[in-house]
Amino acid sequence: MITPVDPRAATAAEKAAILSEALPYIREFSGTTVVIKYGGHAMESPELAALFASDVVLMRLVGMNPIVVHGGGPPITDLMRRLGKEPTFVDGRRVTDTETVDIVRMALVGKVNREIVAAINRHGPYAVGLSGEDAGLIRVAMRDPALGFVGDVTGIDPTIVHRLMNEELIPVIATVGVDDDGQAYNVNADSVAGAIAESLDAEKLVYLTDVAGIYERWPDESSLISRIDSTRLGALLAGGAMSEGMIPKIESCLAALRGGVRSAHVLDGRLPHVLLLEFFTREGIGTMVCDD
Repeated sequence: MITPVDPRAATAAEKAAILSEALPYIREFSGTTVVIKYGGHAMESPELAALFASDVVLMRLVGMNPIVVHGGGPPITDLMRRLGKEPTFVDGRRVTDTETVDIVRMALVGKVNREIVAAINRHGPYAVGLSGEDAGLIRVAMRDPALGFVGDVTGIDPTIVHRLMNEELIPVIATVGVDDDGQAYNVNADSVAGAIAESLDAEKLVYLTDVAGIYERWPDESSLISRIDSTRLGALLAGGAMSEGMIPKIESCLAALRGGVRSAHVLDGRLPHVLLLEFFTREGIGTMVCDD
C-alpha cells in the first residue's frame, strides 16, 4: 500500500533544503561588503522593487554589508518633460546644462533615492540616503564640454559610507557628484558603483540589468557566459562584442577588479530574488567575473 505524501510536509522539506543549502554561503559572506548597482526594470517595477528591498535587508541581517548605488534615467527624462524640457543625448549620454543638472538632482536625490530608502525601511530602520555631494563622497571632472555637466569620477572619499556601515546601516547612494568648485554633475551610475566598490575594498560588485548576463555573441542568448576572467572579458570588450548599454558596466567592472574587488556579477534584475539566488544557492545565476 502506498502512503500518500502530505503536500505540506513536502513543501516544508523543500524549504528546509533551501535553508540548509544557503548556510555555508551565509557563513562565507558574513562580514563582507557588497556594492549593488540598482537600476533597470528591477527599479521600475513596484513588485520587484519591494522584493529587492527585502533581499537587501536579509543580506544585512545575515551579516553582509550591502551598499546600494543607483541612477535613474527614466525618472530624469520624465521630470524633464513634465517641466517642458526635451532631453538631448550625444553618444548615449544626456546633455546636462545648468537647468538639467538641477532636474537630475531633484529626480535622483529628491525622488528615486527617497523611494528606495523608504522601501528598505519598511522592514526596519536600516537605510540612509546619500548623494555624491554629501561629505565629498563622489569627486568628478567634466567629461566633455559638449555634454555640459556630465562628470567622470576622479575620486571617492568613502568616510561617510564607513561611518554608516559601522552603525550597521545600509547606504543608498544617488550618483550626483561634485567638482573641486562644488559644482554638481550627472555621473554614470555604473562607473560610480565600480569606483565605490574599489574604494571600500568590496568583496563583490553587482550590476542588476535587463538581460540575463554577459553574452559572448550579443544578442545570441545561447552564448550567455556563466563565469569569465578579466583577461577574456577585456578581449571581448575590445573586439566589439558588447551591446552599447553593457560597455560602461564592463569598463567599470574591469577597473574595479584591477583595484582589488574580488568578483563582479552581472545579474538579470527582472528575476524575483535574483540577489539571493546568486549569493545563497549552489548554482548561482547570471555572469560572474573574476580577476585572472
